Amino acid sequence: MTTIVAFHAHADDPVLLSGGTLARAAADGHRVVVVVATDGLDDSVPTQRWRELEASAAILGVRRVVHLGYADSGHGPELYPDPPGRQRFARADTEEAAHRLAAVLHEEKADLLLGYDPNGGYGHRDHVKVHEVARRAARLTGTRLLEATLPRDTVVRLVRVVRALRIPFRYDHAAFGRLYSPASAITHRFDVRRFAGRKQAALAAHVSDVRGSGRFSAVLRVLVWLPAPVFALVAGREWYVEVTETRSRALQVSARSGRSRPRR
Repeated sequence: MTTIVAFHAHADDPVLLSGGTLARAAADGHRVVVVVATDGLDDSVPTQRWRELEASAAILGVRRVVHLGYADSGHGPELYPDPPGRQRFARADTEEAAHRLAAVLHEEKADLLLGYDPNGGYGHRDHVKVHEVARRAARLTGTRLLEATLPRDTVVRLVRVVRALRIPFRYDHAAFGRLYSPASAITHRFDVRRFAGRKQAALAAHVSDVRGSGRFSAVLRVLVWLPAPVFALVAGREWYVEVTETRSRALQVSARSGRSRPRR
């Protein structure tokens, strides 16, 4: 049994890019932990989105959910002031946030960390920050790192389908051809169609986002309402890019933390 830590920006993020991977790993007997940077607690009281995350994670077989303590930074052109008592994740010091994540990796004795590609997928500032923090935490701990992504050509095809179906989608369609990852960079392709039902149910648990009026809500509603076989075709594969960090640096940090060797 190994321990997999999946690091995400927001409460609804673990499902779409890596939900099938997490469900498959849990079904195979691995310990799965989800760490989210934002949308967790408000004055020590769980938010609605946090409760939905816990329900969604349970469907996937996740054993533990951790909140790093930051606030959502939003996706518009303006970065709003920090809410009382919390810092927006985009403003967080990368080193400090990486040490928070590294503490979880050490506590869990993690074998594998899942993060995001350099573009943060579709470019959300919090997703880009996840990429930066995950890379730094992987260096600090010597943990193997896979970055969740999508092939750009697949994204372009999906956006065309969304436009053809006239599903409301408030994003720059042209930008998607420059984001995510080129197919040549992808190192791992997972067939998770067996777990598509679980992935769809986990997505449906995020009621606030599915029924909301956010940029992506209309697309989420379509995904939740799709017949199971169609959803499996659309969301039954997941992609990653493996990142190999500097071995000497990982060895130095491992020695300081009392580990005999970095995990690879």
